[in-house]
Amino acid sequence: MSRYVKAAAALTTLGALAAVAWITYACFVPVARFATPRIVSVNRGDSLAVVAHRLASAGVVRSARVMVLYAELTGGGRNLKPGDYAFGGGERMADVLRHMINGDFTVVTVAVPEGATLRQIAERLEGAGLVCQRQFEAAARRGPLPVALGLEPLGAEGYLFPATYRFSPHASVGQMLAAMLGRFYRALPPNIEERLFELHLSVHELVTLASIIEKEAKVPGERPTIASVFYNRLRLGMPLQSDPTAQYNPQGEFEPAATAVHTASAFNTYSFAGLPPGPIANPGMSSIMAALYPAHTDYLYFVARNDGTHIFSRTLREHNRAIAMLKKLNAQETVKPAQDNAHRSASYAAPLPAPAAKR
Repeated sequence: MSRYVKAAAALTTLGALAAVAWITYACFVPVARFATPRIVSVNRGDSLAVVAHRLASAGVVRSARVMVLYAELTGGGRNLKPGDYAFGGGERMADVLRHMINGDFTVVTVAVPEGATLRQIAERLEGAGLVCQRQFEAAARRGPLPVALGLEPLGAEGYLFPATYRFSPHASVGQMLAAMLGRFYRALPPNIEERLFELHLSVHELVTLASIIEKEAKVPGERPTIASVFYNRLRLGMPLQSDPTAQYNPQGEFEPAATAVHTASAFNTYSFAGLPPGPIANPGMSSIMAALYPAHTDYLYFVARNDGTHIFSRTLREHNRAIAMLKKLNAQETVKPAQDNAHRSASYAAPLPAPAAKR
């Protein structure tokens, strides 16, 4: 009887040693390197067991059970960050776990500049390989999220906050829209409702005005002054006469300002007094704040210099004088390089014979 007991004990010991050896091997010996990275997704709310099973199925770890045991013993199992992880192989279990704790997931970075239109943002997302341009535009204009936020009928134009975004390569259109729209609403100052009441504006009117300021301003410090011009014109019932509103087209077609101002459209503020029906771009925070807190001026006009700054005027006569002065300066700047080029050419050219006399 003792012989059988000893044999059973020996087998148990061998089994335990084999199990320890296997666990040690699975934990501390790296798997082979992969020819191409293998993507494993960790979704919000996934259990450790579910994630471990995905890792084992992809060959990133050797055993899902050992992965769960190791993560629980080291205390890292509850800190996995959701995302899409690219594993190239050649890593120990500790390395795999560390990537998911640190959130080293694969992302696609997309920068949305201030003043970009919905169409231009869609083009950037398509260029980054994230989504089809038309699909994003359709969702941003008529999708369930803009409708739920009351942004119909024009959609999310103006509400896609300019920032640098880091998206999963597998992010859905809804997730991308939610990130941009959520960033917009979080960026608004806490006292905005009180301030809008003082200005007699809705959020939609504020964003519309901010988008015009964004497209007109080239120098950040001029935004509040440009805003004051538009507020003064609105108060007096004057058309805003903003070139960017005339040039705006939801379909993305571009027309030079010189001809666009003469083309009738719902957004062309040369044709009517008041604001257009919606934003013409997606403004940044500086333009939103300028629309909320304009400078106190009696300016009604401005004209751009070549360096992007503006000359502001109180009367049409002052404005016309400013335009004439800038035209004269521009003409002089055009003539001077031509004269300099002619002088240099004459300096280096050989003398030419006098032309024959005409009879």
